[in-house]
Amino acid sequence: MTRLLIACHTIAVDFSRRSNGTINRGLMNFLDAKAPASAKPIKGVTSSDITVDPSRNLWFRLYNINPLAAAADESKLPIIIYFHGGGFSFFTSDTKPFDDFCRRLTSELPAVVVSVSYRLAPENRYPSQFDDGLDTLKFLDADEGLHLPQNVDLSRCFIAGDSAGGNIAHHVTLRAAMNHCEFKKLRLAGLIAIQPFFGGEERTESELRLTNVPFVNIERSDWAWRAFLPPGSNRDHEAANIFLGADVSGVEKYPATIVFVGGFDPLQDWQKRFYEWLNKSGKEAYLVEYPNAIHAFYGFPELSESSLLVTEVRNFIQKQSLTSP
Repeated sequence: MTRLLIACHTIAVDFSRRSNGTINRGLMNFLDAKAPASAKPIKGVTSSDITVDPSRNLWFRLYNINPLAAAADESKLPIIIYFHGGGFSFFTSDTKPFDDFCRRLTSELPAVVVSVSYRLAPENRYPSQFDDGLDTLKFLDADEGLHLPQNVDLSRCFIAGDSAGGNIAHHVTLRAAMNHCEFKKLRLAGLIAIQPFFGGEERTESELRLTNVPFVNIERSDWAWRAFLPPGSNRDHEAANIFLGADVSGVEKYPATIVFVGGFDPLQDWQKRFYEWLNKSGKEAYLVEYPNAIHAFYGFPELSESSLLVTEVRNFIQKQSLTSP
């Protein structure tokens, strides 16, 4: 079943993207399995869709534990602002695998989860996705009980993302930490980078070696960067090759970071470089490696590494919650 799901995902993406850098949205929307929001608890979790800005179709899906359970437990829950993967160009927050994953995080951590449905490339290129992420943080910070549940603790806000979403999570965190905006209630407590998508003109050893693995290869990665980056840019653009861009050593509010890496992910060398870069910059960073994990392993609960990741995220959130001021 896992192999079949991987094949279906790959076919959907490859058939929808064109060599000229555009996407057949009609076909992609037809192939992209969706999950509706549900006010009725599913496995103990409710969900609702909330609009941030209708003019750019910016919205998020809010997940919370069963209101009856929340009422019985008066303790506050941390909030995770989650950015889904998809090469900046594919999927939305109601894509079923991402809905399943966010529902699982909400239940098993537990936490309130906000899954941001940002604008997609190539119709909306850099920096649209980063703008959407930061504006969502501002929206949540300004919320006065209109959308967020009473059991949420905005002072324990964790930014998270997988693959391209991990890239967005880093850039949104950096923007927020560099005082591009002052938050009243929201406080960055940690960054959860799940196999983040970084790159550069350099070809790394893992990119050259792992050419026949699920989801990611050099050709697909190069296509995603061309669709996302400004026209005329190469992969050493600061959005992709972050190690040539902003220096985080002086960014005091950049939070502790946990980086997840898979041994069968061609992007692993860039991900390890991210961890090392944070360490050299004097930031608190943790590296978790799963030698047998493919890219996007977290989306398959039948894989043992998926459960291990949830446990590591829970431990990270608990640790950072204890050390918060």
